[in-house]
Amino acid sequence: MERFLADDSGSLREKVILLDFGGQYSMLIARRVREAGVYCELLPYDTPWEKIRDYNPAGIILSGSPASVYQQEAPRCDPAVYEKGVPILGICYGMHLLAGDLGGEVKKGSRSEFGRTTFTIDQPEPLFQNSSFREENYCCGWMSHQDEVLQPPPGFNVLARTENNTVAAIGDHQRKIYGLQFHPEVFHTPGGNDVLKNFLFAICKCSRTWTPRSFIEDAVAKIRKMVKGKEKVVCALSGGVDSSVVAFLLDKAVGERAVFIFVDHGLLRLDEAEEVVQLYREKLQGQFIHIDAKNRFLRRLNGVTDPEEKRRIIGNEFIAVFKENALSMGDIAYLAQGTIYPDVIESGSAYGSAVIKSHHNVGGLPAELGFELVEPLRELFKDEVRLVGSELGLPASILKRQPFPGPGLAVRIIGAVSAEKLMLLQKADAIFRQEINNAGLSGELWQFFAVLTDVNVVGVKGDDRHYGPVIALRAVVSEDAMTADWARLPHDLLEKVSARITGEIPAVARVVYDITSKPPATIEWE
Repeated sequence: MERFLADDSGSLREKVILLDFGGQYSMLIARRVREAGVYCELLPYDTPWEKIRDYNPAGIILSGSPASVYQQEAPRCDPAVYEKGVPILGICYGMHLLAGDLGGEVKKGSRSEFGRTTFTIDQPEPLFQNSSFREENYCCGWMSHQDEVLQPPPGFNVLARTENNTVAAIGDHQRKIYGLQFHPEVFHTPGGNDVLKNFLFAICKCSRTWTPRSFIEDAVAKIRKMVKGKEKVVCALSGGVDSSVVAFLLDKAVGERAVFIFVDHGLLRLDEAEEVVQLYREKLQGQFIHIDAKNRFLRRLNGVTDPEEKRRIIGNEFIAVFKENALSMGDIAYLAQGTIYPDVIESGSAYGSAVIKSHHNVGGLPAELGFELVEPLRELFKDEVRLVGSELGLPASILKRQPFPGPGLAVRIIGAVSAEKLMLLQKADAIFRQEINNAGLSGELWQFFAVLTDVNVVGVKGDDRHYGPVIALRAVVSEDAMTADWARLPHDLLEKVSARITGEIPAVARVVYDITSKPPATIEWE
């Protein structure tokens, strides 16, 4: 099946290439570059120069890595990268690599530097010019390394040093090659974005061409180029942000030649399915098909307690239901789905990336469907998808929807799933969300939801002994979901939510609040 590629439209969009050496912040670097208005794409660290050249990059960034450059099997880039006159920025391992490759000396340092570290700037131009975190050249950056550059390569100057006299930045102004020991992309480096912007605009001479509007124009043109004449494209809808944005892009590109299939597995939040059905029917020009498959999914989940087995069953059943309906239509040539960039990387589809979790919309649809894939969001991060959706006119009720697991409430019901448990959790979750919204706190939280635990406890209701389930409430604050802290919700708010849940849902015996951060916990319970 052919992929919807980012570069098949002849777009003149500027690109910065990030060579990924396996650093934990690689995706974050790409996001920061895009937030500055420049398109950035990750490529494997050993991508040949001939392929890199085809992207006509305005600049190249070398990422961090858990490796050390002096190790025998250390990952290295094509040496031609340094010879073609394209500006380069190496970050942490990337600096060590370019320093060693170009004739400098890199060794394990006498002491490691992790976390917040101060350094002084010797040469502010051009990398550190107008940086907001500078006060009399005294700066603060986030370090994570054990190695250091003892001697920069010929032609390089030391631009900054840490308080331990370790090289913090180097640069060859003639060749426009620079290295940073610290991580400018992380939240803990105040002013780090200024350094990245100086590289992009003062050194690479980029323009701010990466905007939601420019993406939409490119995506619509590519969809029209791919889906020609009277050909039809079917779109798999889940009710979430990603598939909704794909649907509105298709609507703009091919109008009535799009067919939208919403497989309702019955595991969404209270009244959510009805809301998305109303939206799709009112706003989309193409044919909309709503498949109520709740009973079918519940039968398949009957008695299943393992969370990974739940995920597998729901993913397979979704594909089966979609397949039955899509193939019965007969005249469909293309399939559109909401795969986004993190899906590709987390599923191990990107070279050298570990499989973090499976996504049923990344290579999971059976080949016998015979459709060519249209994946217009494949190059976008989640926050970019929301910006594109806003530009397309999607309502806030869709765009501001919290992250929600693909298997839905099935993985917020600990243990076996049943219709009774599902209704109980939907009601408890709705009460929690309603009170959070009434308190005006929803915009301050990354996620907030209820969990039906697999624990029953003794309680008292009226004058009678009551034995029933425990509802756990979870609310977290986060910047990017890589880490998260439990939200310090007001006690009177928690008291009100608890009173409503135990009062309005007779079966519930107790309500508890989860105060575990990530790590050691995850945000979801399963």
